[in-house]
Amino acid sequence: MSISRRTFIETTAAGALAASSLTAAATGGLMMPTRVLGKTGVKVSILAFGSGSRYLKYDDDQAVEALKKAMDLGINYVDSSDDYGKDHKSEMLIGKAIKGRRDGMFLATKLSNRDPEKSFAIVEGSLKALGVDRIDLLHIHSLQMEDDLAKIEAKGGVLDQILKMRDQKMVKYIGITSHTDPETLAKALGRHDFDATQMALNGALVGMKNGKGGMVPNDGIKTSFESLALPVANKKKMGVIAMKVMAQDALVGPAEPSKLMSYSLSLPITAVVIGMPKMEHIEENCKWAKAFKPMPASERKQMSDELSKKYKAQLDHFFSNHIDA
Repeated sequence: MSISRRTFIETTAAGALAASSLTAAATGGLMMPTRVLGKTGVKVSILAFGSGSRYLKYDDDQAVEALKKAMDLGINYVDSSDDYGKDHKSEMLIGKAIKGRRDGMFLATKLSNRDPEKSFAIVEGSLKALGVDRIDLLHIHSLQMEDDLAKIEAKGGVLDQILKMRDQKMVKYIGITSHTDPETLAKALGRHDFDATQMALNGALVGMKNGKGGMVPNDGIKTSFESLALPVANKKKMGVIAMKVMAQDALVGPAEPSKLMSYSLSLPITAVVIGMPKMEHIEENCKWAKAFKPMPASERKQMSDELSKKYKAQLDHFFSNHIDA
């Protein structure tokens, strides 16, 4: 399969399940629905603003205005990383957009490095770029395979460093993200008391590399984040953010964007994070978020059966080396 790069951005029909603590700010779908971010108790918009490579397609002034527009339409969860753009560029643009509007915003960013001696300086750079004195949620970025987890977990390693940052009130909550190996993420979530996690959850059950000796063609549901990592996060009451719901647009066409987003948001998660490189995409996604209705389990199964059979192995291979920067 050839993975196309469509200009049509990931769009969302974000929404709610009673089981996932959905609330709505007003009747009639006029306000952005929210869900509780797991054991943090914080209510966040079910549509999160992604600030990676798609966000950086705007010029600087447009990027600031784009996030302001998203906030005006009800999005209060913003997702970034220290390595989205050179010298904390994404975080810097976010800082400009939220100036004077910090209250009510939930800022999540990520620590990409694995050198514990550099961790504090990098996060201090994130704080400066964002223009805040504390980050709401700091994730360890892009967990890879078991050797990466071992490095993170080592005494004095990055995990120990972010725990110290939490103790020092540089960050309020901590988490970890992965779109590489569901089994390794499940182990990390089981071993440690993260407040939240961000993982690849989509209708094609895209997992990524799983097993030794290179890419292993997976057989659908047995090796997906949905079947392996999500239940662990739910059991431990972690907030869960879904990413790669469109698989970098490769599933747009084989399935309707609204259906793909409905699939992910019908899982027991908190929100979906979407990159929106055009103003009209922000408007469309927010409109759909306010009108979302859960997808029945039977429909989700039919979708995942069809998409995973056709696209899972190829997309696993693509994402095994993919980092959104």
